[in-house]
Amino acid sequence: MSRTTVRESAADRIFLGIVYLFLAIILIVILFPLLHIVSASFSSPSAVSSGKVWLWPVDITLMGYKAVFQNSNILIGFGNSLFYAVVGTMVNVAFTVMLAYPLARKTFYIRNMVMMLLVFTMFFDGGLIPNYLLVKSLGMLDTRWAMIIPGALAVFQVIIARTFFQTTIPEELAEAAEMDGSSDITFFIKIVLPLSKPILAVLALMYAVGHWNSYFNALIYLKDSSLFPLQIFLRDILILNSVSSEMVTNVNELLAREGLKDLLKYSLIVVASAPVLIIYPFVQKYFVKGVMIGSLKG
Repeated sequence: MSRTTVRESAADRIFLGIVYLFLAIILIVILFPLLHIVSASFSSPSAVSSGKVWLWPVDITLMGYKAVFQNSNILIGFGNSLFYAVVGTMVNVAFTVMLAYPLARKTFYIRNMVMMLLVFTMFFDGGLIPNYLLVKSLGMLDTRWAMIIPGALAVFQVIIARTFFQTTIPEELAEAAEMDGSSDITFFIKIVLPLSKPILAVLALMYAVGHWNSYFNALIYLKDSSLFPLQIFLRDILILNSVSSEMVTNVNELLAREGLKDLLKYSLIVVASAPVLIIYPFVQKYFVKGVMIGSLKG
């Protein structure tokens, strides 16, 4: 068989060249801050404060990371964020799937009314003060549950999961299982969930990233510093510019305080971002597949 090749015109080559150039510029704009932060986290405090660091570390040292992991507040915050991300994500995914699957079944006759009520909450909210009073009345103030229960369900994720179930799990499969004597719960656990790994990965990643980066709920609902997530301590250093004396004396008593502050900012950013960057490659293939399927209109 002869192979037909399509020759690109000069205009097509110019257009592709412009597109590649535009994408290259975007890539540089995105990568430069990331490389700068990583390089600065491995550089000496004097090099960071004097602005000598650009793309490569200057006077390579692990002093910033040593200061980070020697500080008890950072370790407490890291552990709390890990707890909120793991437990919160499990709660989120469970609630989302248990709500989205019935909404995808045609036998659930009030699914349209329930869906309308859910979408209504996306546009209209009670506000900060009613939410605070609700959490207070439930006795969850200054507890770990205040970081998990109020955000246990996101409507946008429910819509994505519902669309996935509609386009992936056919009604005929449920009818066949019912004829074989399978209950709805058995069908859901043994058939639906194993076929739903892509959307489960999507939901888990979305919720986990949200929990890991969350700090606003902690500012409102938490007073006990032992419950603070990592982002609160990161905020104190990056925005409020507060660094405890423990970070300074445990590293090098001769370091200038201001130089260590600058170094700690970059080191903390890397430490706070590393877990998400490590997890993403393992769920990337499921993430892309789940988003593409879940984005189709059912």
